[in-house]
Amino acid sequence: MLILLPPSETKTAPTTGDPVNLAELSWPQLTAARERALKALVKVSGQRNAMTVLGVGSSLEQEVLRNQNLSSAPTAPALEVYNGVLYDALSRNSFTPAQRATAEQSIVIMSALWGALRPTDRIPAYRLSGSTALRGLGKSGGLKMSTYWKPHLAEVLGGEAGEQLIVDCRSSTYASAFDAPKQNTVTVKVVQPVHGRRKVVSHNAKHTRGELARHLIGYEAQGATVRTAEDLRAVAGQRWTVELAEPSAKKAGELTVVLPEQG
Repeated sequence: MLILLPPSETKTAPTTGDPVNLAELSWPQLTAARERALKALVKVSGQRNAMTVLGVGSSLEQEVLRNQNLSSAPTAPALEVYNGVLYDALSRNSFTPAQRATAEQSIVIMSALWGALRPTDRIPAYRLSGSTALRGLGKSGGLKMSTYWKPHLAEVLGGEAGEQLIVDCRSSTYASAFDAPKQNTVTVKVVQPVHGRRKVVSHNAKHTRGELARHLIGYEAQGATVRTAEDLRAVAGQRWTVELAEPSAKKAGELTVVLPEQG
């Protein structure tokens, strides 16, 4: 089983730790692409229009300035750097040793800067969205990072995925960076009835995806396996009300998690 997670825009900046070593990150085949992305981000972060290009407001100016020193900045494991609703729900600090080992094997974090990461890959905090276009990558006007990574991730993650079940918890921006094989992929949708009508509530959806990832990791850490979409439905159904649309060769499956109704 592979669990695909989006990154988090909010990050905890490490205060100690060696600088990033691109060659030591998972999938070293991505090293050259990571070098180009890093160089492009550092360059744009030093420009007068950096805030505009990166699509951030004045409150994040320090994060953009920090981008200029990413090559020498302290690093920490990705699961310690990314925070926010989904990662808080994942609760990596409470992992048992068996759960940590399972998470390392199962979780793949998509990244606008690094392409894809495993939980223990050491990275600095950075500011870059998958929807941002950086000059120096592809066309003269630059490429959106999700577009930039697409051919690279198809090569490395396509082989990694194989015939494993892929539980896709990504947001739409990062889903476009890697087309997971439809026949063995199940996307996760979270809905909540509000006055009788199902709605997608962003905060609740992120939180539930994090809880689902944690639930699956805990299940496999006990020695069980989640190999099929039906396995996923059964395991998720232990905790939530769920509905499953099976995957096919033409369309990924969909697991809908239905939260309790909101009055």
